[in-house]
Amino acid sequence: MLEGIVRESTGKKATKALRRDGYLIANIYGKEFDNIHAAFKKGEFIRSVRHKESLAFPVKVGDKELKVVVQEYQKDPVTYDLLHVDLMVAQPGVVTYYMVPIKIVGTPIGLKNKGVLVTSKRRIKVKGAIENIPDSITLDVSNLDVGDAILIRDIELPEGVEHMTPEHVAVVGVVKAK
Repeated sequence: MLEGIVRESTGKKATKALRRDGYLIANIYGKEFDNIHAAFKKGEFIRSVRHKESLAFPVKVGDKELKVVVQEYQKDPVTYDLLHVDLMVAQPGVVTYYMVPIKIVGTPIGLKNKGVLVTSKRRIKVKGAIENIPDSITLDVSNLDVGDAILIRDIELPEGVEHMTPEHVAVVGVVKAK
């Protein structure tokens, strides 16, 4: 379980001091939930997010244990260093928006016909309760030829979950190589 500290001061000076000590600044929030200003060791946070089993993962901040979902993060524009992360508490029964990762499996037929696989969306926005949200969406691209694409409307979601991205948007496709 990822452990963090509660930040007493949210000012610029305290934030810089925490970053210098190797901490990642985080805000934890949720519906009808008091915001928690927290900080996690950067290396531990990245490691736990990379190796998480599901969309929601457990964290311990102070004396509270919560299941959270990464909602948004900010990186330094020059160094791409992770600066800040927003974590939303995954409350059962509360319908809200989530970004679900896309996993691609298979080798498209179009690659043999001088095509290139293009992924335009790595995550898609869905709405539902956390217990209905899949951990990831797996797309099989084996049948895609040059000029074919998988659109948002082609993706099957569990009951109680709906797309928030327009239906005509392509997620993955095979285009002709130049």
